[in-house]
Amino acid sequence: MATSKVYDTADAALAGLLRDGMMIMSGGFGLCGVPNTLISAIHLSGVRNLTVVSNNAGTDGQGLGLLLDSRQIRKMVSSYVGENKTFMNQYLAGELEVEFNPQGTLAERIRAGGAGIPAFFTRTGAGTLIAEGKEERSFDGGRYIMETGLVADLAIVHAWRGDHEGNLIYRMTARNFNPVMATAAHVTVAEVEELVEPGTLDADHIITPGIFVKRLIKLDPYTKGIEQRTTRKKVAA
Repeated sequence: MATSKVYDTADAALAGLLRDGMMIMSGGFGLCGVPNTLISAIHLSGVRNLTVVSNNAGTDGQGLGLLLDSRQIRKMVSSYVGENKTFMNQYLAGELEVEFNPQGTLAERIRAGGAGIPAFFTRTGAGTLIAEGKEERSFDGGRYIMETGLVADLAIVHAWRGDHEGNLIYRMTARNFNPVMATAAHVTVAEVEELVEPGTLDADHIITPGIFVKRLIKLDPYTKGIEQRTTRKKVAA
């Protein structure tokens, strides 16, 4: 049962929203700020032929890697995919379509979509393979290519704190792509580590206003994955 925008489970929060062939934006960078609980629910739903917009595709067996393992993703719109062997193998075998974007361009395409801007011009990629098939113009003597804004059917995001009205606060680098994606979809579903009553959050600290969030869930004790564990070598006493 839902209380305001809050649902008891990820399955309930995604009910009626998933369908084959849809476009989903998934927040996170590496394994930081990734909506793993919502991704797992999408995985278990069995929905297929997805186009997923995400900075990267998680790692093998973690994050969006779950959806790659089950071959539920048809196309990735990403900027970095270097940590996922499954991604590499499917791409090289012609089983996964990939639309690579410079990272800043990807962020701006998402932001533009959320702001209602259908397209914009950028110097990034002009004169390279990225520019192939795209409109090019000259501004102040410089070459610019046109990139289109992105609007998804569904955005799934991870936040540190949220209230029952869907106002969200992100913690440190987990902020990454989550805020812009929350604005750039027809429906946004959030998972939050801490859920508080309306009026509890400092309004000056709210990053995503609740008007953008349609549904949310409170996470159980949450385990955060580490993409690459780096430790300092012990120094002999």
